[in-house]
Amino acid sequence: MSEQELAPHPFEPCFEFAFTININLSKGRYLRPGNMGAERAAVYVESGTFEGPSIRGTVVPFSGGDWPLVRPNGVIDFDARYLLEADDGTLIYMQNRGYRWSSPEVLARLMRQEPVDHSEYYMRVSPKFDVPAGPHDWLDRHVFVGVAEKTPSSNRIHYFKVL
Repeated sequence: MSEQELAPHPFEPCFEFAFTININLSKGRYLRPGNMGAERAAVYVESGTFEGPSIRGTVVPFSGGDWPLVRPNGVIDFDARYLLEADDGTLIYMQNRGYRWSSPEVLARLMRQEPVDHSEYYMRVSPKFDVPAGPHDWLDRHVFVGVAEKTPSSNRIHYFKVL
């Protein structure tokens, strides 16, 4: 390979760790199959916490949830919306869109709530925030990417700000 082929693209993004969120979820309720040939679910946020270098707080219990579409090919299309409360009392609306997919064998283990190493599946999200002016308004001025882990009873998502 030439030096030019090895060089990073001049617009390649850089990332900065923002926070990790741990979300405890209710048992899913499923519509199987919906009229589009896919499953639709409702999974509510029971509780959770988040923490990073510039922010920490809790997930507001039952302030929302996830309404994923499970496609016939096994890809899960997330659409989650809920509230966060920072330690200073600031309420933050968060919407997460993303995807999870894996082999059928790993998907079956995940559906049985078995522990699965994060390297065995793809689970990425992109959040948007609505936050009042103040110390946390950096959340609604940046693009973020989340790399997620599925644990037996929760989701743990590590968010990175795109610089």
